[in-house]
Amino acid sequence: MKLVPKKLSIVLILFLFLTGACKANISRNNDGSLEVETSITQPQLQDVVSASIADPLIKELTVSLQSGYVLVSGTRERLNDPGKIDSLTFRLDLDVSNGQLTTTISNAQLDDVPLEKNRVDHWNETIANRLSNLGSKNPNATLKSVVVIPDGVTMTWTVSKQ
Repeated sequence: MKLVPKKLSIVLILFLFLTGACKANISRNNDGSLEVETSITQPQLQDVVSASIADPLIKELTVSLQSGYVLVSGTRERLNDPGKIDSLTFRLDLDVSNGQLTTTISNAQLDDVPLEKNRVDHWNETIANRLSNLGSKNPNATLKSVVVIPDGVTMTWTVSKQ
């Protein structure tokens, strides 16, 4: 069976979305573009946040999905005194700006002491990049919405025709 380029690109787009996230619902819009809704589970989000923080001293990181935001907590061993454990907490908000996923970490504290801004900024950028990569593997995809509920995170993308 020989596929014409248009059909081949649609098959490729579908394959990339289906392998990029746990679950994807795909529909065609009237203009020929695709609307793709990807779902990210709590364990997937927890993996993304853990990998983004990438601190071997942080243990027992837990992501708790709330209505509209994410609570993150964990413990951190002290570098020079591994017997002492500090608590880490922060709020993570997910949003859309100009078709891209944005993340905002607020109230980031280590034992009630605010974390450095440069560390929080780095985590924000890394989490947003990793989540975007998990949700969409297509360069023609534009994020329309992101919704956080206790059951998971849903991102809706529009994939334009090439």
